[in-house]
Amino acid sequence: MGRWILGLFVLVPLLEIALLIKVGQTVGLLPTLLLLIGGGLLGGLLLRWQGMSVLRDLSTTMGQGTLPGRALADTMLIGVAALFLILPGLISDGIAILLLLPPVRHAIYRLLSANMVVVSTRSGAYQRRQADEHLIELDEDDYRPR
Repeated sequence: MGRWILGLFVLVPLLEIALLIKVGQTVGLLPTLLLLIGGGLLGGLLLRWQGMSVLRDLSTTMGQGTLPGRALADTMLIGVAALFLILPGLISDGIAILLLLPPVRHAIYRLLSANMVVVSTRSGAYQRRQADEHLIELDEDDYRPR
């Protein structure tokens, strides 16, 4: 896994540079720079618009007393999109703009939520479960930090 991540850290910037060079050769320096700046501005506007929308959804969901799983996932994905917008390059801007689109975030949420279980409680009270035979409960005197 570590080698895979290291490979991405090397490969992605090389791809970004190669794409910028190719686009610069095709359309010229000024249009390439305007494309980068325009992508950043468009992404920033989408980020602001979608971020405010998600914050309203989060507030509404919390006000209803339900778990804001979807709103939290949207917030996380918008944060990832913001990080991609900070990175210079066309590939990262494209990924960021895709992450800012609600249908893309919905598809990612469906993929992620299929492998997760959300546990909730109906009240803030602690409910004690029956003792498990493999569970060892320690008293304050028995616990010692390492």
